[in-house]
Amino acid sequence: MTARRWGRTTALVLGMSLVAAGCGGPDRGRGDGPSAAATRQATVPPGCGSARMPTRLVPDVLDERPHDPTAFTEGLVVLDGVLYESTGLEGASSVRAVDPTTGSVLRQLPLDPTSFGEGLTDVGDDRLVQLTWKEGLAIVWDRSTLHRRGEHRYRGEGWGITTLDDGRLVMSDGSSTLTIRDPADFSILDRWTVTRADGPVDQLNELDWDGTHLWANRWQTDEIVRIDLRCHRVDAVVDASVLRQRAAAVATAPIDVLNGIAHEPGSDRFLVTGKDWPRMFEVRFVAAGSGSTTSR
Repeated sequence: MTARRWGRTTALVLGMSLVAAGCGGPDRGRGDGPSAAATRQATVPPGCGSARMPTRLVPDVLDERPHDPTAFTEGLVVLDGVLYESTGLEGASSVRAVDPTTGSVLRQLPLDPTSFGEGLTDVGDDRLVQLTWKEGLAIVWDRSTLHRRGEHRYRGEGWGITTLDDGRLVMSDGSSTLTIRDPADFSILDRWTVTRADGPVDQLNELDWDGTHLWANRWQTDEIVRIDLRCHRVDAVVDASVLRQRAAAVATAPIDVLNGIAHEPGSDRFLVTGKDWPRMFEVRFVAAGSGSTTSR
């Protein structure tokens, strides 16, 4: 692990060590009011019934495209044919507009050197909202110019964020809890505890809403989970290990974890990449065993 990758890993390992030792440890940031969130119990919404085993999915690769290998990808969103990307790491964080076909950076604005950029989403009115990891700051950008238009404050850590059809924001903090926020003032509307029948569903990171399902990268894994919004339950799991392997095969330097998923509007396709990956993949998610992962 290189020095530039120590930030989040070191903090999490130290936090777990302190908790195990009974020292309290740093706040993992499970939303505004961490004590209440920590004791929140998973409840099954009415009509959801017993959990079923998730469907197993794999990525069917339709295209393989260039991606900036120095981009520590934290958030992706596709709007009007442009890919908007948030990158992380202190001193290297940015918000950028990218040509989704060539990977060329069209516009870019760096964050403050002490900020660590995280998830990114569109909130309408030509605005983007970008989270920061530990600063408790959500930055509002003008999508056309990438000029700063405002900010929101929140407590706890920011990881991933996406926008539902009704405008509500869904935000992750690295746990199994998702926080629902008002796009106008970032106030908390609800919290959901995500459950899964066949394994853990913690470390929810980058989020994406495709109009039907919520998708989430699980940090430090090759999994992308599909979350049923009504039951707050994982109903499908994508094994995306083949994408990491393909990116690593053409990389000239070590790559980091899978992270970054963006639905292409009006299609069944997604753009998927990772931190420091030299490739971005256009994929469809298909049932395991039924589709090729080497279409091109």
